[in-house]
Amino acid sequence: MYNILLVEDDISLADWVSEYLTEQGFNVTHVARGDLVIDVIKKNTTDIVLLDVMLPGLNGIEVCRLIRQHEQSKQVPIIMLTARADEFDEVIGLEAGADDYVIKPVRPRALLARINRQLSHNDKVEPDLNAPLIFGELTINQEAKRVLYQGKEVELSTSLFAFLTYLAQHAGNVVDRDSVFKALKKREYDGQDRRFDVMLSTLRKLFNDDPQKPQKFKTIWGKGYLFVSDAWQDNSQDKPACDIEE
Repeated sequence: MYNILLVEDDISLADWVSEYLTEQGFNVTHVARGDLVIDVIKKNTTDIVLLDVMLPGLNGIEVCRLIRQHEQSKQVPIIMLTARADEFDEVIGLEAGADDYVIKPVRPRALLARINRQLSHNDKVEPDLNAPLIFGELTINQEAKRVLYQGKEVELSTSLFAFLTYLAQHAGNVVDRDSVFKALKKREYDGQDRRFDVMLSTLRKLFNDDPQKPQKFKTIWGKGYLFVSDAWQDNSQDKPACDIEE
């Protein structure tokens, strides 16, 4: 469960927002004064803050700044709530460190969508580009751009290395062609370019993956490509093919 801190002095609004979000599976803590927020954050785990602008004790803009200055909460998403559709308020709120801004009256489903979007963004962890990818006898050294299979180095072109690495980074998940093109070619798939189909065939040859019954690199019809993470264990019949360039 995610923990939401709702800072709102309108008790009727706070009650229905708390009830609605609780029904959606969140834990909601309500505070009615701005000067109490940091103490609550210190004592409780907070995953996201819904922060009214006009508050007794300390206004929402100042609270937002304090949250961003506090080590425990500096990365916590903040969605500000206000009855004013004033662009100046919005700019000040965002400059103070807010991640999003919702104008009252609050629509429940729209608020839920904003919350889920912020939580999704906050959950993303940047991959360690220096960490090797290891699957059985296959090791992909992302920093040195080297590939070892069964103790021997396999030479790959830059494009093949990038494609193999992308598939390995998404091991166990089907990646569609459009995602591959956006990640590696910085453009959308046009429906005709078959370069990655050809490159997949090349990888199968390099790692002795039977194209009729592939175990390591699979093509899922109508969906995309699948790197099979548990297909790289010791197999005495598997030997790396000769070095190949695109």
